[in-house]
Amino acid sequence: MPATKALARNMRKQPTDAEHWLWNELRNRLLNGYRFSRQVCIGSYICDFCCRTEKLIVELDGSHHALNEASDARRTTWLTQNGYSVLRFWNDEVVFERGAVLETILAALEGRLEPPHPTQASAQLRFAVPSYPSPRRGEGANHRLHRGAPS
Repeated sequence: MPATKALARNMRKQPTDAEHWLWNELRNRLLNGYRFSRQVCIGSYICDFCCRTEKLIVELDGSHHALNEASDARRTTWLTQNGYSVLRFWNDEVVFERGAVLETILAALEGRLEPPHPTQASAQLRFAVPSYPSPRRGEGANHRLHRGAPS
């Protein structure tokens, strides 16, 4: 575990552009008072952003995640089995549709975002959920929400 914590600390010092931009919106309780932490160790995983009180994890995916769907599915399964909800965005969504991304995160925190029926989920556990209009750039894109077991 010490190696994971050291890696998380290093990742906080060198965020991707998308992580940097989203962190500027989430830090210091800027999103309706919800407290987020970044590069959080949960089990053997490092999660990009986590609102611990609401057990919501926000993951930002770069293009390399398209090649790691099985690994992402195992990770998401473990996190949801441990009571977390996981919301995934592509880096480009944060860059070009930041308003929609923030509204989607807020909707998940406030319980306004429901996952689709399990029969609609793909084998990779990626759910398409409704888009929310972005106050900055028109319509939002598809997001994937994975709900944890109820507490």
